[in-house]
Amino acid sequence: MLILSIDSSATAASVALFEDAKLVGEFFVNTDFTHSRTLVPMIDNLLSVTGKTVSDIELIAVSNGPGSFTGVRIGVSVAKGIAFPDDLPCVAVSTLESMAYNLVLTDCIVCAVMDARRNQVYNAMFSIEYGEVHRLCDDRAISLEELKKEIAEQYEGKRVILVGDGSTVAMRELMDLQRSVEMAPEALRFQRASSVALAAQAHIKAGEKPVTSAQLLPSYLRLSQAERERQEKQAESNNT
Repeated sequence: MLILSIDSSATAASVALFEDAKLVGEFFVNTDFTHSRTLVPMIDNLLSVTGKTVSDIELIAVSNGPGSFTGVRIGVSVAKGIAFPDDLPCVAVSTLESMAYNLVLTDCIVCAVMDARRNQVYNAMFSIEYGEVHRLCDDRAISLEELKKEIAEQYEGKRVILVGDGSTVAMRELMDLQRSVEMAPEALRFQRASSVALAAQAHIKAGEKPVTSAQLLPSYLRLSQAERERQEKQAESNNT
């Protein structure tokens, strides 16, 4: 099965092709260019250099959030656009879960963190044992203070590795836990489409059924800044 996987949930963007559990190719960029400019050309170029065509794709995997509202929407929209004409099956993968697969060969506790602003991170915890990823909690938006308390209480003495674009800001808060908390190496720290494909394969192996392009939806965890500001203004108006 040829899988096209996509991630554009943060500043970095990447696309990958997996065929029969083998990584055929992957393009990764970490720039300030908007994903609407980079994602489709990356897919076209990846197909070209690997000798594949859109008609060869049998399944599409995409990180559907949490993350940048614009980035997640672009990634999901591109996946839907490619899947729709031939009714290709799709697998939506949590961005946080996909990052755990960056460290799939390292026995540890993975603390996936993405900067959610306002002293919060999008976070989920995973354990990796003998090459298998196990989810320890749901995706959530959590304060850095709460995350620090949880790691200190629940994962004391265990090797905890931070992955994600929130690693640096989280590490500042977790500095006094640094004997047990570390950041993943730069090459393994950010979202990668190849890890999205690995997570999608694990979902399928576990019996999860793919969805149609129409059923593929983003998962944001919380309202966008514009929506939050609108609600705040409405609340202020109602109180006057």
